[in-house]
Amino acid sequence: MEMNMSFSHDMGDEYEKFIRRMNPPRVVIDNEACKNATVIRVDCANEHGILLEVVQILTDLNLIINKAYISADGNWFMDVFNVTDQDGNKITDEGILDYITKSLGPESCFTSAMRSVGVKQTMDHTEIELTGSDRPGLLSELSAVLKHLKCNVVNAEVWTHNTCAAAVMQVTDEETGTSITDLERLSRIKALLCNVLKGSNKSSLAKTIVSHSVTHTDRRLHQMMFADRDYEQTGDDVLEDRQRPNVDVVNWYDKDYSVVTIRCKDRPKLLFDTVCTLTDMGYVVFHAKIDTEGPESYQEYYIRHIDGSPVKSDAERQRVTLCLEAAIKRRVSEGLKLELCTTDRVGLLSDVTRIFRENSLTVSRAEVTTKDGKAVNTFYVRDASGYPVDAKTIEFIRQVIGQTILKVKGSPEDVKSVSQESPTRFLFGGLFKSRSFVNFSLVRSYS
Repeated sequence: MEMNMSFSHDMGDEYEKFIRRMNPPRVVIDNEACKNATVIRVDCANEHGILLEVVQILTDLNLIINKAYISADGNWFMDVFNVTDQDGNKITDEGILDYITKSLGPESCFTSAMRSVGVKQTMDHTEIELTGSDRPGLLSELSAVLKHLKCNVVNAEVWTHNTCAAAVMQVTDEETGTSITDLERLSRIKALLCNVLKGSNKSSLAKTIVSHSVTHTDRRLHQMMFADRDYEQTGDDVLEDRQRPNVDVVNWYDKDYSVVTIRCKDRPKLLFDTVCTLTDMGYVVFHAKIDTEGPESYQEYYIRHIDGSPVKSDAERQRVTLCLEAAIKRRVSEGLKLELCTTDRVGLLSDVTRIFRENSLTVSRAEVTTKDGKAVNTFYVRDASGYPVDAKTIEFIRQVIGQTILKVKGSPEDVKSVSQESPTRFLFGGLFKSRSFVNFSLVRSYS
């Protein structure tokens, strides 16, 4: 029986490869068909996850998808996307257009299978995944431990939602600037970071995983928070009903589909987040319509489970609803947006987040990038006590770090206005410039 099943699976794989060879993907990019958007048409053999791969490629180019029409019945997949750049203009850059054609056309190689990821090693960096309960100062504590262990954080994505925290961090060895390969050292890094995540409650949900697989970072963060069940409501979340996305799931019995409709405030990467969640929950999108008008987004999906069935029960319908709501809200950044741009150095993230923590700010989301020796970090910060972020505090922090290095982004209304500067703004300026400062008592407490 096992041999027959294996043979059948191999035959299925060979058939899919044959279909792809006989029907290579076709991409048409049209800048004339629509007055205010570039139209991208994708035709290819259908397979589970193909929609997510296409949306991922467009999203990673920071393109805004204003409208989309998806049809994937049978063995063929047809998509039409209306896209613009971040400023609402058509895509005319030949480099971007060529990349889209190569990534989605006959030369492409879609690989959409789910993969298990933890810490992956390359010659350039070691990737660390972390999940646990969120609390004020958590990022500061994690980065302090990494600094103490002589690890430099070169890239990182940190999400928090509904008391859960997840992070994907790329680190290098302080001395060599390359990945960390010593197994004993990796084990110590893993153990100390896990202890930080557990904190005083010693939560069994805290995880620091080691692996060698590769998955798209944003997709992996969705998977990690889904596994941590961040979609389950808390008492605090119930208070936010007015801001909750409108998600509805009904069955269309005549066609054996479940129809998912989503109405919510539009934002970048919204389509990726919803398609990612449906795909990783094991649903196949057969038809879809995406339409954005002004600040609102409307999404309509006709789905079946990967086994061919629609949503079977009220419990499953409720789960799909909650998971899509969570996927939409994870990336919605609560708090004041701060952008740091400076020369990279070991311990930079630790020093900056320590200053936030010492001034009663907590990080709700963070994006850390390093390129050509320059660090560009974006932080969304909130007052740890729940009060509005105070302008005096922000001005003090900017004086400590450097006003040209740390800038406030977004609406100035997010900061509570005050009439005068802090008279102590220069007292701790030297701490930021010091490369030797580490909170050793904090690190020892997790050893």
